[in-house]
Amino acid sequence: MKGSPFIRGTLFLTMSTMISKMLGFVYVIPFTAMVGTSGYVLYTYAYRPYTIMLSIATMGLPLAVSKMVSKYNQLGDYHTVKRVLRSGVVFMICMGILSFLLLYMLAPMLAALVIDNGDGTGNSVQAVTYNIQIVSFALLLVPVMSLLRGFFQGFQSMGPSAASVVVEQLFRVLTILIGTLAVIRIYKETTSMAVGVATFGAFIGAGAGIGVLLFFYMKRRPYLKMKEKTSIPAANVSFFKLYKELFTYSIPFVIVGLSIPMYQTADTFTINQLLMNIGYQQAEAEKVNAIIGLVQMIVLIPVSLATAFSMSLVPEMTKAFTAGNYELLYKHFTRTNLFVVMVTLPAALGMMLLAEPVYTLLFGVKNDPLLGGEVLRYYASSCILFSLFSVTAAMLQGINQQRKTVIGLLIGLTLKVILNGLLIPHFDYVGSIIATYCGYTFSVLFNLWLLYRHIGKYMENGKG
Repeated sequence: MKGSPFIRGTLFLTMSTMISKMLGFVYVIPFTAMVGTSGYVLYTYAYRPYTIMLSIATMGLPLAVSKMVSKYNQLGDYHTVKRVLRSGVVFMICMGILSFLLLYMLAPMLAALVIDNGDGTGNSVQAVTYNIQIVSFALLLVPVMSLLRGFFQGFQSMGPSAASVVVEQLFRVLTILIGTLAVIRIYKETTSMAVGVATFGAFIGAGAGIGVLLFFYMKRRPYLKMKEKTSIPAANVSFFKLYKELFTYSIPFVIVGLSIPMYQTADTFTINQLLMNIGYQQAEAEKVNAIIGLVQMIVLIPVSLATAFSMSLVPEMTKAFTAGNYELLYKHFTRTNLFVVMVTLPAALGMMLLAEPVYTLLFGVKNDPLLGGEVLRYYASSCILFSLFSVTAAMLQGINQQRKTVIGLLIGLTLKVILNGLLIPHFDYVGSIIATYCGYTFSVLFNLWLLYRHIGKYMENGKG
């Protein structure tokens, strides 16, 4: 019976994550209809660096706090649990302020990377700078919110995190849609101003998410006070020792989790200039940039389904590895990868065959369905590589080889950036898609090689 609340909470958290992802996809359709591709690409200029900066700011600490809280709560040492929470909150506040200041100050430089002031046909450097600076304010709140979620999850209480995830995304999406509608239709302001309000949705959403978590914390405060009274004496463990081991494991997971955002950011900040070098005007280059971003969102739908189902086998791989059951380990390895291909291959074929109707259905005839359909047709098969990378990286985590995954990812990303510069002048925007395939293919093959090498070694040892 003790497992029932945990299972129920895990289901709530999974459902809330799926709802959040659905909201995160659905809002793009009306938002793009209101601001067009130029407005959407302006939004991505702000959000891509924000996503990476957020991961750097948190550094996997919410996961670390979750594990530490779980460990010391199990030992009955609530004093150390409280210490972990307080030190973690202070650390996240400091990292939030530092990351906010860094992104805010870097905004003009980042804007200059994607905008040519001499062209004048697309977004301006001032508009991009303004939007990056607005979204940077969310960094003051989101790291603390993430840590509080980790605190509750450490008690195996998934309800507060689940509610927070949904409320955060709901308020963010409402701010984006209502704010954009009000700015454009009621106040008749510019698209740049509307996108600025939309990017501020990250701050509003974070504030709502923290509010939910604080509500649950205050509600459970009497229970936590009781735990403190009945706690054993605090363990004599330094803050440095508490987090050293957990950061060692969590940072590689954070970097691997950023794989797709880093590839997207590489495109966002290189495509414009490369296309303009071969004769595009800035507005035309930004249109292509935006369409590639929209297509990536479509492609990620089957990726999320494949990884969600396949992740259930990853803990089983950890158990098999720990128990030395090499045959079962190999079985999970083959089954998981086969499952991913079985899910994503039909999805890729479907998107290739119905590329233009799917794109038109989602983003309308105003956002160049002919070009969008063509980009989707080229990009569709990438969902197989994205899924295989996510799953093989998670499997490497199961056999304690997560750090090596980072090497494969960084080499693949470097390859992607180099090939963007080499291929776009010869193959137009298709060059960036080919570069993505090449980078991810390297990373996936690197992961598969690591898995085969280690699992093969364990199989030989088991048979020997």
